[in-house]
Amino acid sequence: MKLITRDTDYAVRALRFIAKNDKELTSVSELVKELKIPKPFLRKILQVLSKKGLLKSYKGKGGGFKLSKRPAQILLVDLITACQGSLKVSDHLFKSRLCPDTGKCKLKKKLDNIEKGLLSQLSDITLECLL
Repeated sequence: MKLITRDTDYAVRALRFIAKNDKELTSVSELVKELKIPKPFLRKILQVLSKKGLLKSYKGKGGGFKLSKRPAQILLVDLITACQGSLKVSDHLFKSRLCPDTGKCKLKKKLDNIEKGLLSQLSDITLECLL
């Protein structure tokens, strides 16, 4: 299990660059040149971040991307869920179906506590912390 996938790593790198950029908008070409991320892959990630409300996109000549929120308001956990989906430690499966003892299972309770702690820790990390 990877906590941070390549998509999320690229998303963090792109948002850091956009946040540090002095220009009003940052173009995809500029991001590709500076971050050395394949253009089609980066475009897909930027579109996802735009749909999730983390970026604003502007089309046409002179277009590009800018943050839709201040860096202090963009949480790492939001980037992870945008790029990877919801973060689950375990669905607690038993032979390909949900365990019938989830209500009293001690393992599930422990895993749920780990998940809550992980989400809490990730919610404390903002884009601003990563600049």
